[in-house]
Amino acid sequence: MFLRRIFGAFPQPKRMFSSNGSNVLASAIAELNKEMETVFGEAPPSSLASSAGSDFVAKESQLSSEKIGDTASSLTHTGSMGESQMVDVSPKESSNRTATASCKVMLGKKVFDLVLANQMAKGDVLGVAKIAGICGAKQTSSLIPLCHNISLSHVRVDLTLNQEDFSVTIEGEAASTGKTGVEMEAMTAVTIAGLTVYDMCKAASKDIMITDVRLQCKTGGKSGDWSVEV
Repeated sequence: MFLRRIFGAFPQPKRMFSSNGSNVLASAIAELNKEMETVFGEAPPSSLASSAGSDFVAKESQLSSEKIGDTASSLTHTGSMGESQMVDVSPKESSNRTATASCKVMLGKKVFDLVLANQMAKGDVLGVAKIAGICGAKQTSSLIPLCHNISLSHVRVDLTLNQEDFSVTIEGEAASTGKTGVEMEAMTAVTIAGLTVYDMCKAASKDIMITDVRLQCKTGGKSGDWSVEV
């Protein structure tokens, strides 16, 4: 009965680690002091309660700071308090940067044959998708909120028909000389090209799939060169 009355005064553990944990703990300690005064005739020394409360608040603050610090160091698009932000690239050195990305559009045999014969109602599927991909790369900063508006020196988009699985492979490359990379521009190029293929062919089939959008390689910048391991 004595232990139940003492420990029953504490709130559930999940409440102690909430945003108002220090206030909850102070209230719990005050209730515990009253219980102990009833049982023993006197309350415990005030220094003990004060020390426990201070230790908890300090520990909670430390854990919160460490959590924010870890997040900020691993996610460059978040500020010190976890809010979204555009990265300041002004201290970086300018360098030649390139990036290549790819994706695949699964057409199915019926649509593949129509595209191959250039018999789609909307016209030249591969030609329109190529231009759309190039335009998409140039509009990346308008589509992706935290991307920098950079000057592209080159954009390439190639589309290849694959008879073996009735698909279109799309490869896009972007290049720039500046302080930030062009990975997003290359990936946007192939994604927009893939969506354009879908739009050009959707009247013939709604079962077309855009798959495997990914970065293939990049060069330049502080992190250096990178490519997919094969």
